[in-house]
Amino acid sequence: MPSVPAINASDRERLRETYPQVFHRSFLQRYGLLIGSGLILAYLVACFFAFNVGPAFRNGQWDRASLYLQDWYSWRAQPRLRFQDDGTVKPQWSSRGQYAEGSDISWLKPTEGGGYRVTYGSEADRLDVTPGRVDVYLNGTVYPVTIDSNAATAPADAPSALHQDGAKVLVDYGFEGQAEIRPAQVYVQRRFLGWANFLFDTKSAFWGKSWGELAHLATIGERLDPERSNIGHMRDDFLGNNVWQHADILSKLLQTLVMAFVGTLLGTLFAFPLAFIAARNITRNRAANWGMKRLFDFLRSVDMLIWALFFTRSFGPGPIPGIAAIFFTDAGALGKVYSEAVENVDDKQREGVKSVGAPSVIVNRFGVVPQVLPVFISQSLYFWESNTRSATVIGAVGAGGIGLKLLEAMGTNADWDKVAYMVLLILMVVFLFDNVSNAIRSRLIGGPTH
Repeated sequence: MPSVPAINASDRERLRETYPQVFHRSFLQRYGLLIGSGLILAYLVACFFAFNVGPAFRNGQWDRASLYLQDWYSWRAQPRLRFQDDGTVKPQWSSRGQYAEGSDISWLKPTEGGGYRVTYGSEADRLDVTPGRVDVYLNGTVYPVTIDSNAATAPADAPSALHQDGAKVLVDYGFEGQAEIRPAQVYVQRRFLGWANFLFDTKSAFWGKSWGELAHLATIGERLDPERSNIGHMRDDFLGNNVWQHADILSKLLQTLVMAFVGTLLGTLFAFPLAFIAARNITRNRAANWGMKRLFDFLRSVDMLIWALFFTRSFGPGPIPGIAAIFFTDAGALGKVYSEAVENVDDKQREGVKSVGAPSVIVNRFGVVPQVLPVFISQSLYFWESNTRSATVIGAVGAGGIGLKLLEAMGTNADWDKVAYMVLLILMVVFLFDNVSNAIRSRLIGGPTH
């Protein structure tokens, strides 16, 4: 590698005079990055203490968050084994009804003397429940829990998975489930992978059938209902599932999509002509330019969620407030984007149309619109895609759609699998719309699709 010759003093002086900005950098140019990084770090540290981030993480109920996360991909059967006055135990089920009445449940079996046995994975992990005593088996070792009218009492040598919590005893079997032993009942939670009764509820004639049996009935099996095919019967039972409410959820999802589409369309139609008034190179009137731009600023400065709350209070819950909120917000944002695009058009094309004596409307139609139309459509498509997500959020405040359904499911603290179902539906729709929007934009303005 050849060596670089050293420069003499005169050459160095000449370079200093020719490029002073290289040799004589200001203080900020030399230390600006370091100072900026230090200020950002100091700001983050101040926020950490000002917002009590540390205590918030320490006091977080991480065990509850873990249970909620497990509910996204699994389900819990939650019978209450109530102690009766006649010395027997009676199961009482939650409202979701994962089992049909009289079903033979492999992990919940009656025992002699009116009790019940709850099995968690294997016989080595189980509960033998009677009104006066519950035998808790952990890895094959039994720990008797005594029960009286005031409290359930754990044995003194109980492991950490079985511990006293006030007047009740808590038993933890990990993912398999938990149990709360109380003076009047045993609250059982038994967990399984998957979503219970996702296709059909317990009232359906197809409930409990295997995939092979369902395929046989859908193809060559005899009709269960003489008035309709088995496939039609399956479709009706799937949509009419009382637990998962597929028909209602899908209709709310469609309502959300309609809200996003109509709101974006109205915002586009409103912003399109007004952008020409806001553009200084089209409308030679400062008052009109200033007033229109301030209108756009006002519409977009109020958040979509605030508009949704306002219209919900004005018109009541439903899709109309959601459409109006999207329309107002998009009209302001699109109006600003459109007017800036119009102000940056090539005036040569306008001058060419104007030179033949065309009126201003024709000049704008053929001299401006062809230049900005791809940008207008691209921006509207992007807003439509974004509003599909935003419509879910504003739906949660009463504007209708799947957002309200999502909020209801989260409010129960027991339907997190249904929350996961709706979130997946929203993700699939957003993914689909993103690809459709990218494909249309690539045709209009060129470039590869993503």
